[in-house]
Amino acid sequence: MEIRNIAIIAHVDHGKTTLTDALMRQTGVLKEGVSMDSNALELERGITIYSKNAAIFYPSTSSGRPVTKINIVDTPGHADFGSEVERVLRSVDSVLLVVDAQEGPMPQTRFVLKKSLELGLKPIVVINKIDKSAANPARCEEQVLELFLELGANDEQADFPVVYSVGRLGIAKRELSDESNDLTPLLDAILEHVPTASSEELEHKPLRLQPFNLGYDNFMGRLAVGRIYEGAVSAGADVFIKKPDGEIRSGRITKIFTFKGLERIETSEARAGDIVLVAGLPDLDIGETVTNSEDAAPLPAIAIDEPTIVLSFFVNNSPFAGREGKYVTSRQLREYLKREIEANVGLKVDFSSVESFRVSGRGELHIAILLENMRRAGNEVMVSQPQVIIREEKGIKVEPFEELIADVPSEFQGAVIERLGGRGFVLKNISGAKETPRLWFEGPTRGFLGYRNQFVIDTKGRGILSSRVIGFRPHAGEIRKRAAGSMISMANGKASGYSLWGLQERGLLYIGPGTEVYEGMVIGNTSKGEQMTVNPTKGKQLTNVRASGSDEAIDLAPPFELTIERGLEIMADDEYLEITPKNVRLRKQHLTKGERSRTSRQE
Repeated sequence: MEIRNIAIIAHVDHGKTTLTDALMRQTGVLKEGVSMDSNALELERGITIYSKNAAIFYPSTSSGRPVTKINIVDTPGHADFGSEVERVLRSVDSVLLVVDAQEGPMPQTRFVLKKSLELGLKPIVVINKIDKSAANPARCEEQVLELFLELGANDEQADFPVVYSVGRLGIAKRELSDESNDLTPLLDAILEHVPTASSEELEHKPLRLQPFNLGYDNFMGRLAVGRIYEGAVSAGADVFIKKPDGEIRSGRITKIFTFKGLERIETSEARAGDIVLVAGLPDLDIGETVTNSEDAAPLPAIAIDEPTIVLSFFVNNSPFAGREGKYVTSRQLREYLKREIEANVGLKVDFSSVESFRVSGRGELHIAILLENMRRAGNEVMVSQPQVIIREEKGIKVEPFEELIADVPSEFQGAVIERLGGRGFVLKNISGAKETPRLWFEGPTRGFLGYRNQFVIDTKGRGILSSRVIGFRPHAGEIRKRAAGSMISMANGKASGYSLWGLQERGLLYIGPGTEVYEGMVIGNTSKGEQMTVNPTKGKQLTNVRASGSDEAIDLAPPFELTIERGLEIMADDEYLEITPKNVRLRKQHLTKGERSRTSRQE
């Protein structure tokens, strides 16, 4: 059976997963009610977080034509998970570049396309969502061609096939005027343009398998998803694991799984060209080569993106510690993080300190997803404010820079340009429609941290903001952000509506009436920017004497509810974000006013 390996790449929310689900549905390998985005967090947020493998078989055996196995890898669209995309691209022979017919190429489209062109892949462009009222497929195709040429595509790559689709309805066309009621034109384009990954010649060579993704199973331990470039692999076989530098160690493969739809199918043997999941090699890392011959040359290494932000994880020591979580000790926190780095390769953890763990990640969303998974698993944890990783290269201090693309209604573009200008960003280009221009900025990640929420306020929720890390550049100097001050509780107890009613005029509250608070907990921010210690538990003094006008109606505005992402954005450098299975709280590192005064004097 012939094998073709493809990855589906796109900007976030351009329809990759919907299209993959539709392909599996048409070829009969998707069970009812199942989707590629099966993780609870992915379903809630509507984005792909983890790259996943599936396999479809086309055409059907009843068609009389030879059946081809098509391995599909669905990749995340968010820039924080870009390292997953790079690894996947190394292991496939072509990509489906999905682009929204209305939005056109976006930052992540540029990022993933650049990587695939550098690897010499010839993409198939899928212009999706052509049924949108504002869709403009012709303009979108033109923009994609411009992007190909801008990124240095050769003549063969720039002469890309185009398929128009509506992933939601499971329809694809080669020409806009064609009639179609399924995805057959897309499947035929895959068979026509994607080179075959399997051949008898490759099968007779010594085994060379390279993992591009890792997983973890409580019973089988570390799992590796990899492509067999040459030879064949069988369960129970003794193998050699080679690092790119030539270092060799031995191991034994205990189980092999191939894919049918989303299902893992255990098999005794797999051959060249296939993408498989292997178990039994507990120390296998991404980019290493698994072979059955000591003389086989290792495959080229797979580079993994460096982290851009770092923060510290602490055991929760607040007055409310241990109320909700099952796992609250340093040992349990260490065990969870050690398990996490088995599969989450974009994450780095320094376990050298006894009091805290230094965790480095690709961005705020990457860390927020980790913390959300931790709280759902029953952990309690405190984290410090995220800081950008600044390093030295050739004696020059460098820091990560980002490219921002903002679609902003014209009446708000002045406010956005001014705000980002103060954070060290430079406006590079303006394009698009007059009513909603697209603004292109470049600037340090340091200036972008904590801006997303401000962007929503500045554009009254009508702006769209995308970002991607574009590498390390010389340090941009001091960036002054207008910091809102903290409103800190001076008392323990339950917050009263009467007290909050008086405090809401001073700034934005994070809690509502009836919320339990403790001394040192941050209950809101102050609009004037200074620290303010308040008593949110104070009740109204009641007397027997009645007077006209003394009973004013309490009119409370809804609180600004803290989530993990919001907390990471708005926290100050002298605060911790306390995360438990049921609550997210901000607190000062030193809970009492006396401790805070003493610390500030020492500084």
